[in-house]
Amino acid sequence: MEIAIIAHDGKKAEMVQFLNEHAEILHQKNIDLISTGTTGSKVEKAGFKVRKFLSGPYGGDAQIAVRIAEGLCDMVIFFRDPLEKHPHEPDIFMLMRLCDVHNVPLATNPATAELLMKAV
Repeated sequence: MEIAIIAHDGKKAEMVQFLNEHAEILHQKNIDLISTGTTGSKVEKAGFKVRKFLSGPYGGDAQIAVRIAEGLCDMVIFFRDPLEKHPHEPDIFMLMRLCDVHNVPLATNPATAELLMKAV
């Protein structure tokens, strides 16, 4: 199973904490993590193996969207910061739209991500 993890700057620490809380599930289920570049770097520093793409503003969200469209990504956990404006909003909306088009589970906050992790 491949899970994409993405977090806006103000949510990166929260993503690392979430992954630490679910590390056992991630290892037991042999889950492959993919990520946008900056989030991936933070996650790597926390000890997780992750395949990093470009940073979100440089196309990382679009790269993950391609994997969704190709049927390679099974789930997306995207901790968004809804109170900030992001220069790559079109890419973010495209990624979210493709999750809907291809019926890929998408969590945009820790509460929903928790429910998805229980279903893995």
